Formats: sequence, structure tokens, C-alpha cells
Amino acid sequence: MRTPDRRDGAQIHRLIEQCPPLDLNSQYAYLLLCEHFSPTCVLAQADHQVLGFISAYMPPAQADVLFIWQVAVHPQARGRGLGLSMLQTLLRRPHLSHIQFIETTVSPQNQASRGLFAALATALQASIQELPLFDRHLFAGHGHDDEPLLRIGPFQASRVWARTDCAA
Repeated sequence: MRTPDRRDGAQIHRLIEQCPPLDLNSQYAYLLLCEHFSPTCVLAQADHQVLGFISAYMPPAQADVLFIWQVAVHPQARGRGLGLSMLQTLLRRPHLSHIQFIETTVSPQNQASRGLFAALATALQASIQELPLFDRHLFAGHGHDDEPLLRIGPFQASRVWARTDCAA
């Protein structure tokens, strides 16, 4: 697992294509994520194949929050805990040791992602709240589901991971 760079943009785009119900963004968006937000993103690969990707960022007005935008795991790598391992890898980075909350949006129908974030909350020994954020009507009639906010925390990432046997 490593931080992505601009050379990974096209492979990340192909991975997201294979991971419905994730919204597929433009290749340019993934290039920007790799260029500008690589310190808060993680790429998992084996034998030069991208198996997983997390895009995340710190909202400008919330210094103690890491917003997880997308978690993608290649269909061949599912069921092995890769999503949770990528999240743990991200939270172990020294420059993110101040993070006390994880936020993300997950549609009510996306049970796999909801299970992943519930497992993360358990591992962090933190509560998880669900709050309204983006109502389906904000998506201009494109048949998009509601995107409620899941908020995990507070927690102290550096101490929690030190107490658990979590593989990165």
C-alpha cells in the first residue's frame, strides 16, 4: 500500500469502473486526486495491478476530520479485509495523527460500505452517527440515492492502532 501518484490516475479510473455503485468521475478528477491529495489517499496493488483505492481529504474548515470520498476494492480482492486495511494504513500516517473524526457519505442501499465503516468504528472504539447531508433532489434528477453523512469519532488514531493487531 502506498500513496498514489499521477501515473496511477488511469488505473484508478478503470478500478472505479469495476466497482458499482461508486460514482465514476472523470480521469482528470483521479489525476487531480493523485496530484493534489495523494497524502490523504491510498492505493493497494499487487503484481502491478491496482486492487484498491481510497480517496480522502481534510475539509478546509475541519482540521480534525478526514473525509473519505471513495473506497474501491477490485472484485477479485473483495472479502479479504482490504478496505479496512487501507483505512487503517491511512490513519497510521504520521501527518494524520491529529484526526479525531472520519466522515463519509454512503447511500442507504450500499450495505457493503456501511459494513466497512461500522467495522472501522468498532476498531476505533468510536461511535458512528448518521446525519442528513445530500438529499437525492440535489442531484438534479439523475436518479441518485440520498447520501447521508456517516460521522465516526471522536477517536485518537495513533493510540487506537498501537493497541490493536491491525495489518497494514
